[in-house]
Parts: sequence; C-alpha cells; structure tokens
Amino acid sequence: MPHHGFFAKVCRGMPALIGQWLALGRGDPDRLALILAETARVAGLGDPGETPDGATLERWAAADNDEIPPHWAVRTALFLLVQMPARPTPGDEPEACAWAYCWLRNRAFDSRDAAVDALPEHLRQPLAAAVTAAWVDRQGLRLV
Repeated sequence: MPHHGFFAKVCRGMPALIGQWLALGRGDPDRLALILAETARVAGLGDPGETPDGATLERWAAADNDEIPPHWAVRTALFLLVQMPARPTPGDEPEACAWAYCWLRNRAFDSRDAAVDALPEHLRQPLAAAVTAAWVDRQGLRLV
C-alpha cells in the first residue's frame, strides 16, 4: 500500500477513530466492542462476523501497529460518534480523512457540498477539507 495520498491518510487515521469510540463510549472495552458489532449489524454498516472482544478493539485503536481496523468497525464508530452529545471531532489530518472516508461510505450523496451540508454543524469546518479530498478520491473511483 502506498504511504502517501488520501487513502494512506485514511488508514493512518482509522486507529484514532476507534480510539475515540473507546474513549468516549460508555462501558468497558468488551461492552463497547459488542455495541460496535451489534450497531454495524443493525445499521447495515458491514458484517463483523464474530463479535470482537475488548482486547481486539484496543488493538485496533493502537496506532503503533500495522493492523488496519476493519472497515465495518471504523464506519460504525463514526456512525456512533457523530450522534454523541459530546460532539467529538477528529484530532489530526489522518483521523479527519478517516472520518470523511467513513462519512461518504455510510451515506449516499449527490455532491461534495451535500456531504458537507449533511454533517452535524460542529463537524462542517473540521471535516470540510477532508470531505473534499474524499470526494475527489471517490470521483477517481479509488474510494471503495
């Protein structure tokens, strides 16, 4: 996998997105892993297969390994985070790219502007550039 470009940033930001779910979700890691998997199933955000345990979730959140969390997990983490009253935001550019990637994967949009307009108000400015990059990547048929 290339280490530059939009999708490389997405991959670098995915652990932080899972980390936000671990930090802001209510419960211990095993409960948060169960909530993540069940939400993915119910919301149609992917098939987790076997429900992961808390240790797996913590491993996915560790930025110091080369393991990329599964897409269903990051898509679902974003789905849950954007609904939180705490109004979390991404911590850096790679995490913002992961948020934007998942935002476009989770919903269908006709345009980049529609995607930004659909974001919760507190995320519009922090994610505007990343959504633009995700949209350009998607239009290039690289956003899978």
